[in-house]
Amino acid sequence: MEVTVSGRHTTVSEKLRVYAVDKISKCERYLQGMERAEVHFWEEKNPRKEHRELCEVTMEGHGHHIRCKVSAPDRFTAVDLAEDKLERQLRKLKTQVQKRTKGRVRLDIPNDLVPETLLNDEADLPAVYKIVKSKSFSIEALDAEHAALQMDLLNHDFYIFVNEETKKPAVVYRRADGDVGLIDIA
Repeated sequence: MEVTVSGRHTTVSEKLRVYAVDKISKCERYLQGMERAEVHFWEEKNPRKEHRELCEVTMEGHGHHIRCKVSAPDRFTAVDLAEDKLERQLRKLKTQVQKRTKGRVRLDIPNDLVPETLLNDEADLPAVYKIVKSKSFSIEALDAEHAALQMDLLNHDFYIFVNEETKKPAVVYRRADGDVGLIDIA
C-alpha cells in the first residue's frame, strides 16, 4: 500500500513520517486490496480544545473509501488512535464484503466454452453468476414523478422507463434514506 504523509500549515518530522507510514501500512492486513492511504496532520487553532493535534487518514482501494479523523494531545498518539479507528472500520467493511459474496455460486464450465479473455490467471474458471429468473416487459414513456409512483405501486426498489423529457432510458430507485433517485442513461 502506498502511504503519503503531509502536514497542513505545519512540518512533519521524518520520525513521525516513518511512524505513520509503518502504523497505517499495518492496516492492510485487515482487508487486502487497499491501494493508497493519505495521512494529514494539522493543529487546531481553537485554544479551548484540549486535544489540538489532528490526524486525518483516507484509505482507498477496490472502490472503497475509508476515512477517519482523530484529535490527540500529540501527533504520535493521534496516529495510534487513527490506526485503532481504521482497524474497526476495515473489519466492518470486510464483514460486509464477505456477507455480500457468501451466497454466490461458482459454476463448473469447461474451459473450451469460456472465452480466453474471461479466464483468470489464478484460477481456471471465471467467476460466473447463475441467472435464476428472467423477465421481459415493455418500457413506457413517462415523466420521473409518474415512474416513481409506478415503482411504489409495484412495491419495487427501482423502475425502468423512457424519460419523456430526454427520450432516453432512465431508472428511478429507492434510496437508503427513503427518498427517490433518478438515473438518466446517456
